[in-house]
Amino acid sequence: MNSLNTPKRSNAMKPTRRTLLKGLVTAYTASLIPWALAESVDNTDQGAFVAMSAIIAGRQALDSELAKNLYRALLADDPSFASAVKDLLALVNERKIDPLKLQKNLDDEKSPLAPVPRKIATAWFMGVVGDGEHARCLAYENALNAMMVADVLKPPTYAYGPYGSWARNPNEEVPNG
Repeated sequence: MNSLNTPKRSNAMKPTRRTLLKGLVTAYTASLIPWALAESVDNTDQGAFVAMSAIIAGRQALDSELAKNLYRALLADDPSFASAVKDLLALVNERKIDPLKLQKNLDDEKSPLAPVPRKIATAWFMGVVGDGEHARCLAYENALNAMMVADVLKPPTYAYGPYGSWARNPNEEVPNG
């Protein structure tokens, strides 16, 4: 074959690694949303929360009862939380934002939506909603930070009995002797 018989591809048609990566991330993110929308929710606002939770947590399966409890607690802390989550989900869908770059993008843009992913991640991974005196622990052993390593590790307790049992109050003084 000579150069006349060889098809030439223009640079415009060559897929770059960046384009391929964006396509894969978009497909992955889109794969999370149908599952989230299939979960039973009380209303569309809660559906948006479940969808954003799936995207932020990077998981297709989340505890639906815990999702309801976390959503109610986040909404109780911030009545505008539901509309912020819907706005964030619309932004992610519209701009096809890579979930791994979502927080950085929001922070760089100084977006008013920047606190939303942090609140959702803290609720799911730490099981805590609220700050300071208003912080409430809604999940401990069921929080994602514990669930991700549950096959090997258990959250620390002060019990010497079976996992989750209570042996003594950790605030009691231990006799030295």
